[in-house]
Amino acid sequence: MTLPHHRSFRFRRPVSVLRAFLDSSASGGLVLMGAAALALLVANSSWAPAYFGALSLYLGPLSLSHWINDALMALFFLMVGLEIKREMLDGQLASWNRRILPGVAALGGMAVPALIFLVFNGHDPATARGWAIPSATDIAFALGVMSLLGNRVPASLKLFLAALAIIDDLGAVLIIALFYSGTLDFAMLGGAALVLVLLFALNRAGVLRLWVYLILGAVLWFFVFRSGIHATVAGVLLALAVPLQPSPARPDDLAHSPLHRLEHGLQGWVTFLVIPIFGFANAGVSLAGLSLGVLGDHLTLGVALGLFLGKLIGVFGSAWAMIKLGWAEMPAGASTWQLTGTAMLCGIGFTMSLFIGLLAFADNPALQAEVKIGIIMGSLAAGLMGAAILRFAPRGDPVP
Repeated sequence: MTLPHHRSFRFRRPVSVLRAFLDSSASGGLVLMGAAALALLVANSSWAPAYFGALSLYLGPLSLSHWINDALMALFFLMVGLEIKREMLDGQLASWNRRILPGVAALGGMAVPALIFLVFNGHDPATARGWAIPSATDIAFALGVMSLLGNRVPASLKLFLAALAIIDDLGAVLIIALFYSGTLDFAMLGGAALVLVLLFALNRAGVLRLWVYLILGAVLWFFVFRSGIHATVAGVLLALAVPLQPSPARPDDLAHSPLHRLEHGLQGWVTFLVIPIFGFANAGVSLAGLSLGVLGDHLTLGVALGLFLGKLIGVFGSAWAMIKLGWAEMPAGASTWQLTGTAMLCGIGFTMSLFIGLLAFADNPALQAEVKIGIIMGSLAAGLMGAAILRFAPRGDPVP
């Protein structure tokens, strides 16, 4: 399928789409840090009643909190899906030799944190449901910390972290769909399936009008929302149906690929509006009435240590084993200590960890508060330690 060349619409593609993505994600991570810090301040100030009251205010059929977490976050998952599809088909993850190191590291980085969480919570059915909370990496936060270190971090490690986080996001989406969905309504699920079939049929027929996919995507979201599967999964499903034109000889043609146009259009809104709003709405936890004992609670510790230790052990251990066995190569110009610092930054699990925590304990605000404290503790410790390691780590061999 060849895309038409429209001279009237000039869209200059960045020299490197991935570089632009890394830059905006890094900047967005700093904005997200500010939003999370502001939420904590507001939730523990005289503004707290207004803050929590606004989130529980109903606007039509849903509360403001649900509009943010179910509807607005669908745009975040749509962009995640677009990134996954682009990288798998026409990017850094387009071949198996590029996928193997970040892929295995991502799997280790999901499995070990879950095991550490279950060491603390496996005996308690009430909290064991949150096993997936520390399994996620927040790419915006992690790249935001990396950006503060400038050229002390080789570009290869930034690409490794981005690829790992994309695979990690794919794992998180599958976990949400399989383990954190409600009772299924098969009539609505059938409606969603029909819309999805129509979307893929349009793709196969060569339909390139983006508005057609977006309108059907809104219908898909409604059916998925009513089906019992979490509504944000609709964003990923829609992304898989949006047409992608692999890199052609003429860069101008690529500019009109619907997937690239949609991703470019969403990127700024999601990075600088959707995610900060989500962070502000969900990071606020009132510390009033909480004793220091909550810091030693098995749920809090399971989340915090799962992120801080689990990600380090899982990501670094898996990557190191692959390199030592000769099945993968160390990222160019990186040292073992720099790889360690990068693995440590993977313990920043803010956005997706919060999201999974809200799903796991949807009807228990007390457990949600403990989860948030654990996420903040683990992510803050991982971010500070990872930044310190990368700041003082010896550099690897220069890239030839």
